[in-house]
Amino acid sequence: QVQLVESGGGLVQAGGSLRLSCAASGRTFSTDAMGWFRQAPGKEREFVAAISWSSSNTGYATSVKGRFTISRDNASNTVYLQMNGLKPEDTAVYYCTASRGPWGIRLVSANEYHSWGQGTQVTVSS
Repeated sequence: QVQLVESGGGLVQAGGSLRLSCAASGRTFSTDAMGWFRQAPGKEREFVAAISWSSSNTGYATSVKGRFTISRDNASNTVYLQMNGLKPEDTAVYYCTASRGPWGIRLVSANEYHSWGQGTQVTVSS
């Protein structure tokens, strides 16, 4: 198991930026693919971005491509989500998550992940 703790959420105006961090502990972080999901009130949890263990592969939801960037630092067991050009529709609780599955399209599904953080709130005002 990997323990995950998110930080960096907050209130920002539309067009602004935030950088989310996810601190991981546990033996398998450096070999796990990592992902970010989000859940808005009354909506299902949705995929945002994922990154392979080596950082050689990244993937994004269409709604955030070109605005968000996922990265990781295996030396410090940290995953980041840089969010630029934020929109009110980006308002949600953002979750960090870990997967032992192979890199591929299945990582857009929450079912592929084994550990989840508690989430951090991101609110974008118009």
